[in-house]
Amino acid sequence: MINIDATTAIGEILDAYPGARRALFSRYHLGGCQSCGFSPNESIESLCARNGGIPPEQMIEHLRQAHEHDQLLLLTPIVVKELLGSENPPVLLDCRTREEHEAVTITGCKFLTQELQQQLFATSPDQAIILFDHQGKHALDTCAWFLGHGMKNTRVMHGGIDAWSRDIDPSLPRYQLEIES
Repeated sequence: MINIDATTAIGEILDAYPGARRALFSRYHLGGCQSCGFSPNESIESLCARNGGIPPEQMIEHLRQAHEHDQLLLLTPIVVKELLGSENPPVLLDCRTREEHEAVTITGCKFLTQELQQQLFATSPDQAIILFDHQGKHALDTCAWFLGHGMKNTRVMHGGIDAWSRDIDPSLPRYQLEIES
């Protein structure tokens, strides 16, 4: 992890803490639209100053706490494999694009569509769900969405399908997206 202080650029924080954008938006309403946006090169100090004088230390602490919370939602691919082999396996949901899902997929996973999401939201909030994406950068946002809709047993596979391919099933091809944020 990086050492964050008031001079740290927002882009560095977003790279180190995948949920930082969500944390900034949920607490301070920053980063969601043009009027409250920020540049990756902007420092925390600058962002705080131009948004009502938020104390930078407060924002830094919030980002740390949000990151610690996100870490509790992550499961290693090894743990995911064990859970999938259990008596009551979780639903494994692929949050990537349809093209990615069709090109490389984990056996038994389901592609997350809006229809499937609505079906899951209509089931028991105790349903165990594990989300994954390409490299674990965006599934935490989907997890927050599921948790916010009462699906309290939703987690994320740390490192995404890339980690699964590396740690569990090397027969799955690893890939790199041309444009990845």
